[in-house]
Amino acid sequence: MEIGDNLPSASLTRADGTRFALTDRIGQPLVVYFYPKADTTGCTREAQDFTALADAFGARGAIVIGVSRDTPAKLTRFADKHALIVELASDADGTVCDAFGTWVEKQMYGRSYMGIERATFLFDATGKLAHQWRKVKVAGHAAEVLEAIPA
Repeated sequence: MEIGDNLPSASLTRADGTRFALTDRIGQPLVVYFYPKADTTGCTREAQDFTALADAFGARGAIVIGVSRDTPAKLTRFADKHALIVELASDADGTVCDAFGTWVEKQMYGRSYMGIERATFLFDATGKLAHQWRKVKVAGHAAEVLEAIPA
């Protein structure tokens, strides 16, 4: 994805099992953040940070959607356990991760594997990519994304 690219017309599954297209959200700024796995330390902190700023994102007219390859049932447990109000969505088949280029080869303890790169994308109200953050560090990230949205 490059700045100015259109929002992909991919679909995701909500925690309640219903499907929606990202392009249904055109008309408002849209934050799509990708995280590796629900209920892990970094992913929990990131979701909590976006949740803590949910009212501020809403005041700027923005929608925030967190995406992982977790099942809808796991997303429901994750949201309930941590009182998350940010919308979480499942990309179980990886098509949205592929469209955004977030399904990448990773390294841990000398082992290579495929996984989700922690990344965030901000689309303007017309559906054009306005900003992107790759290889995100969680601390302070949600606030940085909020500041990128015009007040």
